[in-house]
Amino acid sequence: MKAVLRKAWRSWINFWHLPLELPFLLTSEKEVIIADVKRWTELSQYRTDSLLTARLKLLSDQPEFRNLYYFRLRKGNLLPRVNLWVLQRLYPPAPTLFIEQSCEIGAGLYLQHAFSTIIMADIGNNAWINQQVTIGYRDRSGRPQLGNNVRVTAGAKVIGHISIGDNVTVGANAVVVKDVPENCVVVGVPARIVKRDGVKVTEEMH
Repeated sequence: MKAVLRKAWRSWINFWHLPLELPFLLTSEKEVIIADVKRWTELSQYRTDSLLTARLKLLSDQPEFRNLYYFRLRKGNLLPRVNLWVLQRLYPPAPTLFIEQSCEIGAGLYLQHAFSTIIMADIGNNAWINQQVTIGYRDRSGRPQLGNNVRVTAGAKVIGHISIGDNVTVGANAVVVKDVPENCVVVGVPARIVKRDGVKVTEEMH
């Protein structure tokens, strides 16, 4: 009986978020939102029978996904943006996650926990960003540029007009203020390279 009641309650919660589907139907950003949904569904290990169900479940369960969803909608055409003012009050995003609207962010951004996280950078496809992360400006010279498949783990800082290559992992609490080549793992304060192309190394960054 409890399982039946839980299922019924979950169905009701998902149904309550159905109005958030309207801007999706109208937006020019469907393709990138679908890519986001597929990646979040895979990484969150959700079992759903349709993209609609997956989208509603994410919008219901994951406030961080709502932040990303609203970010995508604002990037699109005017019509679906006009009702965001109301929708965000009925379905609030995660309050401590900030994504600068001017950023260009590729499909498949995954925000795990993402409490107290700031994103002010241009980012490629399939990034993974954790909680208490800051990615942004150091001065007026510019903001970070992150490649594809970059992961920035808990507490890390990526600061300044720097470039982070494809397939880079930034370790927990690392502080990155210099360019990072592709296929590397960096850790420490200031960050240093500890793995390059799958091989353990110890390299300072220049």
